[in-house]
Amino acid sequence: MSATTPAVPPPAPTVIGVPAPQEDVDAIVAFVAGVQEAQLNADPDAFLGGFRADAIWTTAHGKRLTGLPEISAFTRKVLPPQADSPVIATYTADLILFIRPDIAAVKIRQRPARRADGAYLDEIFHGQEDPAELMAAHPEAVPGTPTYVLAKDDGVWRIAAAQNTQVLDVETLTAG
Repeated sequence: MSATTPAVPPPAPTVIGVPAPQEDVDAIVAFVAGVQEAQLNADPDAFLGGFRADAIWTTAHGKRLTGLPEISAFTRKVLPPQADSPVIATYTADLILFIRPDIAAVKIRQRPARRADGAYLDEIFHGQEDPAELMAAHPEAVPGTPTYVLAKDDGVWRIAAAQNTQVLDVETLTAG
């Protein structure tokens, strides 16, 4: 695996809810890949292009951001310093719930990886009975489980609301 793409393509997401055309599923998968690319390249403009003006965002550490100006100020502060980070994150659309044809809730699998070789850091937790010490010693290896609520406006999917959460549930963390 390289730092930008896994060696094996991720599995297709599970799709539930109201019927939706495959082109919308494909567009959402591409949207999530775009989030990954914006994060990997520490590109605030590319990242912010995925939000509606009235979006709400809650960071993995619980900071609530309301509206694009607030999301933008935060992103422009925290994303550029990540350009040289040895740790990146991969993003995979795991589950897409079409609430309506133009509204989708998307469950993301976010995995930390080494920029140099793309090795997944969260694998140290797999199979552990009690990963608490490992979590404390390696916080950079704890994966995330964001949820995006996307709205399709004028044919373009954008984040209307999102919650980025670190995986702290032992069963989920150790199962992989």
